[in-house]
Amino acid sequence: MKNIMSTGSRKKRIEEILLVHNEISGRIQGRLDEFRRIWETGDDTALFVELVFCLLTPQSGARRCWQAVEILVKDDCLFGGCFEDICRVLNIVRFKNNKSSYILEARDFFMTKGNSLRRILCDLKDGAGRREWLVKNVKGLGYKEASHFLRNIGLGDSIAILDRHILRSMESLGLIEGIPVSLSPRLYFELEAKLRAFAVRVGIPLDHLDFVLWYMETGDIFK
Repeated sequence: MKNIMSTGSRKKRIEEILLVHNEISGRIQGRLDEFRRIWETGDDTALFVELVFCLLTPQSGARRCWQAVEILVKDDCLFGGCFEDICRVLNIVRFKNNKSSYILEARDFFMTKGNSLRRILCDLKDGAGRREWLVKNVKGLGYKEASHFLRNIGLGDSIAILDRHILRSMESLGLIEGIPVSLSPRLYFELEAKLRAFAVRVGIPLDHLDFVLWYMETGDIFK
């Protein structure tokens, strides 16, 4: 169904976005600085923890996914547990069987076989290239999840996390006519370009805009 929000309503929505950004920009920047420190000071183990979090997020709440990651780490399951150990912890997220398999496959590639995630990302020079490599080489990561991971380690300022909250906001702003059932790579890039252009138009950095729209939908600033 086509978006029928009036021009006046869209203008009001933009004013709300600018107001919210003004109110929470300090908190947003603080969170982004925390993410950036993960890249600056974290080793491959720290990066892998963030990767696992993003493997868990499809159709599952962020806070519940992070809770699962914390339990996996505390119980020594993330780096040493078998499928059953991991799956038992993932009872609190959706698609626990598939996600347990994704974690084990990624752990084998990055941790057991010694393919340094940090080195791989360092060798790729921009966010789009890093994201493309992740999507092609890490089972369970789509463009949204790969964008989320890069943002959460301080490398995602030029790419967008097009989750359902952001897509709903884009619809309300008249940037898209309805929320797509699925996002092909081509459509993801098209919608990302629309959001990037909107960010420039309203004068809010893309990585800040993502947080603002997410906050307006959920009332939360998290990961």
